[in-house]
Amino acid sequence: MLSSLFINYLFVISVILIWFMLGYQLLLFLLGFYYSRLSAREKVRLATAELYLPRVSLIIPAHNEALVIKKTLQSILAMDYPSERLEVIVVNDGSADSTASIVKEIVQIDARVRLIDIPVELGGKGKSTALNMALRQARNEVIGVYDADNQPEPSSLKYLAEQLAYDPKLGAVIGKFRAINKSENLLLRCLNIESLSFQWIVQAGRWMLMKYCTLPGTNFLVRKSIVEELNGWDEQALTEDAELTVRIYEAGYHVKFVPYAVTWEQEPRTVKSWVRQRTRWVRGNNYVLRKFALQLFQFKPRIIGFELLYSISLYYVFFLAILLSDILFLLCITDLIFIPVPGPYKQVWIVAIILFVMEIILALSREKGEDTPVNIFLTFLMYFTYCQLWLVVVVKGFYDDFILRRERKWAKTERFVVK
Repeated sequence: MLSSLFINYLFVISVILIWFMLGYQLLLFLLGFYYSRLSAREKVRLATAELYLPRVSLIIPAHNEALVIKKTLQSILAMDYPSERLEVIVVNDGSADSTASIVKEIVQIDARVRLIDIPVELGGKGKSTALNMALRQARNEVIGVYDADNQPEPSSLKYLAEQLAYDPKLGAVIGKFRAINKSENLLLRCLNIESLSFQWIVQAGRWMLMKYCTLPGTNFLVRKSIVEELNGWDEQALTEDAELTVRIYEAGYHVKFVPYAVTWEQEPRTVKSWVRQRTRWVRGNNYVLRKFALQLFQFKPRIIGFELLYSISLYYVFFLAILLSDILFLLCITDLIFIPVPGPYKQVWIVAIILFVMEIILALSREKGEDTPVNIFLTFLMYFTYCQLWLVVVVKGFYDDFILRRERKWAKTERFVVK
């Protein structure tokens, strides 16, 4: 009797949790939609302001990046930013290919580029280690990070730097990332929809709601003094961006999303590569969760602490939401699962899916050419396919960390030549 009652209450609470998440996401979407309008006006306003553009040291960690590093450096060096205020530091992290020789050729023709060359036997210790090595040698007041496969748009760096120049309270600013291979296959089309909806709903919405954003792994600037104050990047962290985000907010600074500062990057082309990358993300967040969970309740304002906790727990919250949604779906089409608590489960599930799809489609409308009939159809399809893959990833990340206790190792996304 008691166990049956407990299950009933647990199920009702779970349904409420799903609707809380949907409601919260809807709020973030509305705020993100509004922010897209504000940021467009802000872009025009800052363009006419006479701002001091800071000196920037861009860091590019590179481990076996011969296929992409030349194109990346060409894109970065062609950006619309004063040459005398820019240096580019490439950290060749023990590459076994021709990464170092390619960079050395560019060093010879452009004085803005510097190379830190780590021998093969000492390299491969991860992105955070490479970033810290470059930080110690960086000469400028602002640190920027780009992954070795990135092709930033010409004005991206200037847009980010203008924000730091305009608002001294900002600790860091982040741009938007796009998939350069977004139309290559079905997986990449889904991944493109996921990344755009995350940025326009979660990043933009949270900035409007509470001045909170999460650092991505690329296309961001942070004040060097802050990174030094925080003793650099945590070299144990697989998701060094999420870990540093927590410490930036803990120190009392903000991270702002600048959607018109865009970079294009390569995304995983196969399910196997995608699972490997996402598992690293889950395990990285496990580390951050263990490190900071208890401290987050001491944050002021407390809403920031709550959002940080929600953010680094998001994979497990999403896992629970998908699992419960699957149960509701089974309740709709079969009698295999019996829940004695009466309720309009079919209607609840249908409305939840409609909200899920509607939010994503409207988020896609913020990007030219993305709210197409194909993407609308794929958004429906993603619930039954792409979203279900996250169940596998979260379980795998948990199993690797807490059951097998596997060593945390950096898993680099496979690269390809961009023509």
